[in-house]
Amino acid sequence: MDALHTERTEEIAARALKRVNDDRYILASLVFERVKELGEGAKPLVDMDVKTHKLPDIAMQEIAEGKIELSSIEDRE
Repeated sequence: MDALHTERTEEIAARALKRVNDDRYILASLVFERVKELGEGAKPLVDMDVKTHKLPDIAMQEIAEGKIELSSIEDRE
């Protein structure tokens, strides 16, 4: 079973929110930017397939696991 199905979406979102100091605006911005990258062909940094999972779910899991941070998105711009 993959990461998304072993943990509830709400739990993943809560962990991701903690990673950005409970700032929902920053979390939304990170998810948005990462979804754009995934949509343009970037490989997921977590064990989730883009063909079977929604891109925002993948992005949220990456943030929750600490694989994506604000600085990593800003550096790519």
